Amino acid sequence: MTYSDELLRGVLERTKTIAVVGVSANQVRPSFYVARYLGLKGYRVIPVNPGLAGQTLLGEQVYADIADIPDDVDMVDIFRRSEAVPPIVDAALVRWPDLQTIWMQIGVEHAAAAAKAEARGVDVIQNRCPKIEYQRLYDELRMGGFVTGRVSSKL
Repeated sequence: MTYSDELLRGVLERTKTIAVVGVSANQVRPSFYVARYLGLKGYRVIPVNPGLAGQTLLGEQVYADIADIPDDVDMVDIFRRSEAVPPIVDAALVRWPDLQTIWMQIGVEHAAAAAKAEARGVDVIQNRCPKIEYQRLYDELRMGGFVTGRVSSKL
């Protein structure tokens, strides 16, 4: 899937609140450090994980399900397996009729769920990471990052 930089930048600029579904409290897990990074960039990040429900993570209460979140969100960022996507998208579309974006993390894709959200006017991004895209679009990647042109642990 290809997404224009204009679309990605537009999504990142209009988004204020993100529900991160599948976030982990384990600080070495990608879902934790992506959520933490987004919070450091000024986004409000609302964690969603049934195993952590009721706890506080990254300064926010953790919810078991997106249906439990009392506030509006602009984006739902999904850190779950592809087969888990349809009920998450369905619940998000019911909970937030004005939802702007469904973002599926690297390795996460679901064509039917994406089509359903897009038919409702929701922007859908699949198999991408908002942290990586933010860093790429706003020149935050360093020499050890993804824009070196090589994949190696040697310099």
